[in-house]
Amino acid sequence: MIDFDIPFSDSGWRDALKSEFERPDYQRMVSFLRSETERGVTIYPPKDLIFNAFNLTPLSKVKVVILGQDPYHGPGQAMGLSFSVPASAKPPPSLKNIFAEIQNDIGGELRTLGALDDWAGQGVLLLNTVLTVEKGLAASHAKKGWETFTDGAIRQLSAQRRGIVYMLWGSHAQKKLDIINSRDNRVLTSPHPSPLSAYRGFLGCKHFSKANQYLEEHGGEPIHWAGRPVVR
Repeated sequence: MIDFDIPFSDSGWRDALKSEFERPDYQRMVSFLRSETERGVTIYPPKDLIFNAFNLTPLSKVKVVILGQDPYHGPGQAMGLSFSVPASAKPPPSLKNIFAEIQNDIGGELRTLGALDDWAGQGVLLLNTVLTVEKGLAASHAKKGWETFTDGAIRQLSAQRRGIVYMLWGSHAQKKLDIINSRDNRVLTSPHPSPLSAYRGFLGCKHFSKANQYLEEHGGEPIHWAGRPVVR
């Protein structure tokens, strides 16, 4: 059976989200996941990676938030970070479009490694609004309780921190606009990087250079989007 009482390694997130674990929505969601596991359903990502985004990017270190929808539902893809896949996996089409936009926006070599843990180590919170999915069934765990939990995380981050860049790609992510303090943070919106919508405005949005410009203007270090060793 999957154990969903996984403590955060970061005390900031652990304290900020303590009440979220106690909400009825979260408890119902945990009951659903346990029942699914008991009947043999394969759930992604692996249990030790469900809260990976929070554990790799401490609350006090967040500089950028990239919101995804739910984990990849294919074998060997989901790793608890939005849009990211393990280094051994082929980057999905949306991620390829993200890399293409980075190259067009800031130059340099085209990134090909799909694992984005180096971004997480630099302060990029790669958060899906739904943290689990059934194998082979996209959005299968939507409206089961994760949305309430991750909304709480965004609210806490927005309340406690200033000077963060939020990248909201697509209509699903942009539903979170109302819970973000846009006065004290930078919010960037565009169509989703999916091949179905990327050419309607994601490609050419220049979010990566805009994010770095904002961070530098507010005394922060820019993100090395093309990749560098993970910062701990």
